[in-house]
Amino acid sequence: MNILILGGGGREHSLAWAVLQNPKCDKLIVAPGNAGIAQIADCASLNIEDGGAVVTFAEENAIDFVIIGPEAPLAAGVADRLRDAGMLVFGPSAAAARLEASKSFTKDICDAAKAPTAGYGHFTDAATAKDYVRAQGAPIVVKADGLAAGKGVIIAETLAEAEAAIDDMFGGAFGGAGTEVVIEEFMEGEEASFFVLCDGETVLPIGTAQDHKRVGEGDTGPNTGGMGAYSPAPVLTDAIAEKALAEIIRPTMAEMARRGMPYQGVLYAGLMIKDGQPRLVEYNVRFGDPECQVLMMRLGAQAMDLMHAAAEGRLDQAQVNWADDHAMTVVLCAAGYPGAYQKGSLISGLDGLAETSFEMCFHAGTTEVDGRVVASGGRVLNATARGASLAEARDRAYAMVDAIDWPEGFCRRDIGWRAL
Repeated sequence: MNILILGGGGREHSLAWAVLQNPKCDKLIVAPGNAGIAQIADCASLNIEDGGAVVTFAEENAIDFVIIGPEAPLAAGVADRLRDAGMLVFGPSAAAARLEASKSFTKDICDAAKAPTAGYGHFTDAATAKDYVRAQGAPIVVKADGLAAGKGVIIAETLAEAEAAIDDMFGGAFGGAGTEVVIEEFMEGEEASFFVLCDGETVLPIGTAQDHKRVGEGDTGPNTGGMGAYSPAPVLTDAIAEKALAEIIRPTMAEMARRGMPYQGVLYAGLMIKDGQPRLVEYNVRFGDPECQVLMMRLGAQAMDLMHAAAEGRLDQAQVNWADDHAMTVVLCAAGYPGAYQKGSLISGLDGLAETSFEMCFHAGTTEVDGRVVASGGRVLNATARGASLAEARDRAYAMVDAIDWPEGFCRRDIGWRAL
């Protein structure tokens, strides 16, 4: 099969790495890719949010299967355009992608499905939103309704912080994503990520993970796109996973189908777990980043077969074969992230890193300039490893970090601390 992956981050590098291990993959193109992806696959310059351009490119390159990595092309309806052209695609329709693209839509679905989630209010002006916050008190969670690249969530410890977040969002800090705001009760507990594949009817769990959103050690400082992750998540026991499927995920999928927008692709449920009871924090309509990296490290070649089965509507015949192992990824970021950071610094030491089924350095924000790798984003590299225990995976991942020579970068040194 000729396969096209849309995206250019660490998630897509790990997807490409897993797909290439599958003998069914004859040719792989990634658009736009990055410096690391370019070492294992062909990279193409393509506007991945332009459905017409993607269809034309796929037809010209005899593509058999398209895997859509990020949320923006999904929200823009790229999967719909590909399906209309008769192509096999992994990723939900634009209508179904609203589960991530609109927080208020998700809350409406949860209400209809009776799925346990945080109490909330939905607002289109700052004054009413502030009245609600004052009535509820702090801590409280302020979310931009639309897509904000993982950054549109403020956990406000005080009323002043909540009001400032409301002003920022309605003031355009998150662009169009913040023209509407959802304000939620602060849920206590431990957060974990649950990943399932869906083909419109069947739901197949494919793994759990926990990530570290805050930039500082001990989970302090501002939220980021994710500073590291590990899989499996010990807090998400089999019993809790079964409860989440029965009370949250399957009722959501049934409600989506009832509304004429059956869900096909990967669904990532962020869950808050307290006293053995899961509640939904949010849905994402694509693999998490950096959670995808640890899932792909553990799934390997079967990941492609599973995605293919989801795209073809055959998940009822599929099964996941898990090794009894653990994986961890540590994100190396540019100094200053998640605030302002410099691009263009040189990264050395990558050539000496092992590339095996136990260790991979996935590139997230890199570019090749004159044969050398330079940083071109905030989250730049993902040192990813697996082992028989989480401690073994951690030691391998941090050994990779220590072998990379990049003075302008930093990482957290405590990834996995909750489990370890």
